[in-house]
Parts: sequence; C-alpha cells; structure tokens
Amino acid sequence: MTESLIVLAIDTTSEFGSVALLRDQQKVSEIHLRSTDGFGPFVIQAIQEALAQANTRLDEIDCFAAANGPGSFTGVRVAVAAAKGLAEALGKPVAGVSNLRALSLCGHAHLRAVALDARRGQVYGAVYDASAKLVLPEVVSQWEEWLKSLPPDVEFIGLEGGPCQIAGVPFTLAPKYLAAAVGQCAALDGPAGWSDPIALDANYVRRSDAEMFWKDI
Repeated sequence: MTESLIVLAIDTTSEFGSVALLRDQQKVSEIHLRSTDGFGPFVIQAIQEALAQANTRLDEIDCFAAANGPGSFTGVRVAVAAAKGLAEALGKPVAGVSNLRALSLCGHAHLRAVALDARRGQVYGAVYDASAKLVLPEVVSQWEEWLKSLPPDVEFIGLEGGPCQIAGVPFTLAPKYLAAAVGQCAALDGPAGWSDPIALDANYVRRSDAEMFWKDI
C-alpha cells in the first residue's frame, strides 16, 4: 500500500495568514491567523496547532510548502524562512508556491486569469489552466495593459476589494486564507517538483522599493 503524502503549507503574504496540513491533497487541518504587524511570533504556534488537530508529528511531514509571493515583502519572508528552517532541520524538501497559482485553484474554467493588487495602480497577474499550470507568465502591469494580453474566454479570479472588483468585471471570489491551496499545489507537483531548502526563495515579481531606489541613483 502506498504511504500517504503529507504536506504542511504556510502562507503569511497578507494580513490573512494561515497554516494547513494536507494528506494526499486533502486538507486535514487549517489554522487561520490575522495580523497587520507581521506573523513572526505566531507561525510556530499555528504549526503546532495544525499538527495537533491532524494528530501528526512534525517528522512525518513529507514536504514544507510556503506561499512565496507576490505579497507583503516581510510577510513573504516569514513563510519562506519557516518552511526553509523546518525542512533543513528535518532533512525534508520544500515547495515554493506562487500566490497567484494557489488562487487559480479556486476557478472552474479551463483558463483562469488571476489578479492581485500590486498598488501604484498596477496588478499582479497571470493565467493558469485547470491543472494549475502556467499559461501566461506572472507580471506586474497596468490593468488595461494586462487585459490586452489575455486570451479570450478566461475566468477572472481575485479577492474581495481587489482589482477585478474595482474594474467591475465578473470574477470568482477567492478565499482570503490560502495555505490549503498552497499545499494542494505542492501536492500536485509531487516530489519531482520539490526542491532542497536552500533553493527556496521569495517570488516578489516586482523588485522592492529599496532595490529600485538604489538602482536609480
């Protein structure tokens, strides 16, 4: 009999954070967090609670998955650092999952255009298919310019108050808490898509303000 594949997923990329444990792509437990001041002090406790709810030991985890952006620069680092640290300590692999890709799992159509607020009048956008495979690359762009790049008959997916709602287009509302979807993406990839912890990094799509400032002077 094939052993169950267990994934622990962490998302701290927005003020709505979460930790989820999945067994064979099915959510077993999920802890919701909310903070506007960061998740550093809360992540380890949330992981412990998720493990306890699922009656699972930390050393039983097959892969540690992190939502690695785009999102809050500091928030992205919290999830990535937690996944890397636990994986390195236990000798396990990691998976970095784009928030946009995780959100695409909320759709129903074959082609799914996911948009998040990138501020400055811009959006983070990408198109995925029904199996969460990238069709058009992740970009940061003005809304109107991004729309021009999209294929016909895409399903728009976004968050409440996000660019889809502001633009007034019909869209599928995605949940605020993403850890379970992050874990599902990692489980879909399987061991062939996982990596050594040292390879896991943030996916900011757009460089930080500090990086752009120093490049321009």
